[in-house]
This record gives sequence, C-alpha cells and structure tokens, in this order.
Amino acid sequence: MEVQVHQVEGVKFSVNARTQTIICDQPQENGGTDAGMTPPELLLASLGTCAAYYAAEYLRTRGLATSGVSVSVTSEKLKGPARLGNFRIRVNSPVPLTTEQSEALMRSVEHCLVKNTLLSPPEIKVELNVEQGAETMAGTCV
Repeated sequence: MEVQVHQVEGVKFSVNARTQTIICDQPQENGGTDAGMTPPELLLASLGTCAAYYAAEYLRTRGLATSGVSVSVTSEKLKGPARLGNFRIRVNSPVPLTTEQSEALMRSVEHCLVKNTLLSPPEIKVELNVEQGAETMAGTCV
C-alpha cells in the first residue's frame, strides 16, 4: 500500500491513493482554510471506516442487513509525547440483534486491520530526501 502526499498551499495537502484523492487541511484557527480533515481526524476516519467495513460485512454475509451501519470514533489528545489515545469505537447496527449476533459482530470488528495496527505499534522509518543534494537522511521512530 502507498499514498502520496503533496503540499497544495500553506497547510493544505492532497493525498493520493490509486485513483483517489482527498484533501487534508487545518482549521482556520491553525492557519488553514478548513478544506479537509486534519491528520488526526483522518486517523479516526481510517479506524472508523475499517470497523464499519467489518461490521457491515458481518451483517451482509449473514443476511441481516445490506446498509445502514454507522460508527463513531473518539479519542483524546495526550501529551508526553503529543499523541492520540483512549480511542472509543461505537458501532451502531441498523437492525436488532440477538445477544449471540451482537457478540459475533463485535468479534468481527476486532479483526479491523487499522485497529490491530494501532494495538501492535509498527516500526516507522522516517527518511528525508533533500532536492538539492544527493544524500538521503534516514532515521527510525518506534
């Protein structure tokens, strides 16, 4: 998987994946034009859409519902270092479920790739390419 991020202007960026493009921006009080979600909001959106996918697939494959799933995701901004934490995913089923179905749906959502990635922190390497020089600086963050 890969995405490409390009600065549009100021703190507004375009994000491209395959043939899709979204805009990431800051609210006006942070120097942006509020033309798109902020990076932390995109992270919550990724987590929420992943959970929604697994919930919708559970309902679809069991013939319970083909639309109407909704999910909300919240988190808190923590310090030392600055980061998001205390994530809460709330899945709303569009149809009534038995206790067994509710438990199975939640087990399905537990398979969310994004959630599992956050629970098992990956190695993240940051590389810097300087256009004027031939050198690439690399560092590792965990």
